[in-house]
Amino acid sequence: MKQGSRATFYYGGQAVLEGVMMRGRRTMAVAVRAPSGQIVVKTEPLPKRLYQSPIARVPFLRGMLMLWDTLGLGMKALMFSADVALAEQDAQLSRPAQWTTVVLALAFAIGLFFVLPLVIVGAFDHLLESSTLSNLIEGVVRLGLLVGYVGLIGRVQEIGRVYAYHGAEHKTINAHERGVPLVPEEVARQSITHVRCGTNFLLLVVAISVLVFALFGRPDMVTRIASRVVLIPVIAAIAYEVIRLGAARYGNPLVRLIMQPGLALQRLTTREPSLDQIEVGIAAFKAVLAADEEREVAPRPAGVRDSA
Repeated sequence: MKQGSRATFYYGGQAVLEGVMMRGRRTMAVAVRAPSGQIVVKTEPLPKRLYQSPIARVPFLRGMLMLWDTLGLGMKALMFSADVALAEQDAQLSRPAQWTTVVLALAFAIGLFFVLPLVIVGAFDHLLESSTLSNLIEGVVRLGLLVGYVGLIGRVQEIGRVYAYHGAEHKTINAHERGVPLVPEEVARQSITHVRCGTNFLLLVVAISVLVFALFGRPDMVTRIASRVVLIPVIAAIAYEVIRLGAARYGNPLVRLIMQPGLALQRLTTREPSLDQIEVGIAAFKAVLAADEEREVAPRPAGVRDSA
């Protein structure tokens, strides 16, 4: 846990294509290994109206920022990493193509993890007398789809490399929070899992959705589908608070027990990174530290260049 000058601050990040995105207090940074072997780093200030507004400190409302982290910043970082990969081919994704990709990805995720489980349960829902049982089975189906999906796509070589960069992100943040020098050999010794991981967040969303959706009983199918979509931000806000509580009270045996399923699921979404991949994670994190003026940062290693 990082102790900031004003309050405890939790750094976060995501893996992208051949790189890592890190998010600090006021800045986000993306570091990507270009086909040439160089590490390209891009920094960008976070929107003040979001990250420095009163909402960012209000419990539950601040959970909406988690969605922006996952969707907004994550997609921007992913598109940048794709542009770096395509740069040497004199190609680049257009703005309309980027937004189309974002919309399609969102629609796919909502359809797969929120609508499809309901459709599956709806096929035999008339056989279930209890609405509680119906919602519970829906949650189990949703969990099965989540586990199956992350496990299946991890078999794709390119996604496997993204999972390795996910491991590099975790190791880098773990090293920073434990005061370990940010050099690849030292960072490599850190854990590949982290309690604040987005995988934990997704698992909590699945668990909490069962409880939230159960409150609405078993209305008609159209209403149930609409509720699944509309309540996503509410469920995300609750899950975010649980994640924060877990990070702050992780020394408590009960809290550690509650967080274990999420840590176990991370074994599917992370891989042991190479030292070269860890170097990319460190480059992104140091860029965030420098931009946030958290501490003096060592000069960037040779072979690392800034993005125009």
